[in-house]
Amino acid sequence: MATSKKNNTVATPIVEGETFASLQIAKNLDSDMSMETRLRLLYKLQQTDSEIDKIYLLRGELPLEVQDLEDDIAGLETRLANLTKDIADTEASIAQKKQDIVTCKSLIEKYEEQRNNVKNNREYDSLSKEIEFQDLERQLAEKKIKTNTVALAEKKELLATTAELLEGRKEDLVNKKKELESIVEETQKDEERLLKESEEIQSQIDARLLNAYKKVRSNARNKMAVVTVKRDACGGCFNKIPPQRQLDIASSKKIIVCEYCGRILVNPEFENE
Repeated sequence: MATSKKNNTVATPIVEGETFASLQIAKNLDSDMSMETRLRLLYKLQQTDSEIDKIYLLRGELPLEVQDLEDDIAGLETRLANLTKDIADTEASIAQKKQDIVTCKSLIEKYEEQRNNVKNNREYDSLSKEIEFQDLERQLAEKKIKTNTVALAEKKELLATTAELLEGRKEDLVNKKKELESIVEETQKDEERLLKESEEIQSQIDARLLNAYKKVRSNARNKMAVVTVKRDACGGCFNKIPPQRQLDIASSKKIIVCEYCGRILVNPEFENE
């Protein structure tokens, strides 16, 4: 590591959204460290973070796939629980309607027996209306039983399909987790070492410079915020760098930023080191 010197107390406030371009014209930074040392630390941080990126790239979309599967399983389990409740409610409704039919038939028999023993037309008409009403209730109950029976069959079929789908998702989740755990196990030691190294380097870099590094890195497609000059071009966007500007970069006396992509440009010799 280039130096073990720690940051002094921040003297200059961090500007939200600050980039290398704004720091390029800044008169001072937060410490008395030489510019070459700052640039070396930045390049070393970029190299370390790039190695961490490679580890995450190796895992690919597996963490997201695992999360998606877990969300799918949770959703399917909720659907399964709701379907189970709906089926139980529908079965209870069918059972109740069957009981209602029994009650209606019993009342019809009772009213018919009473009607046969009436003494006037008024009682006869009243009992006839009750018989007619109970018969309509019976027909309505039978209609609802028929409708609910069809719905019950559909719900049971959907329940079986959902349960099968849930088992498939659970099996996929087990396989994905095993695959992810295998990769994590292989790279865990390297990841922990690199993360620790990244933190140590960050602790030595000016707060404003570090903030700008993170800002540019988060916006860069390849997460490269610090690059060298390669074949007279920016190592990030590959646009040509004028000879005089290359001399300034090689001197490491000040922050030089690519005018096309905003990345910081450092001495190509850093890469050899």
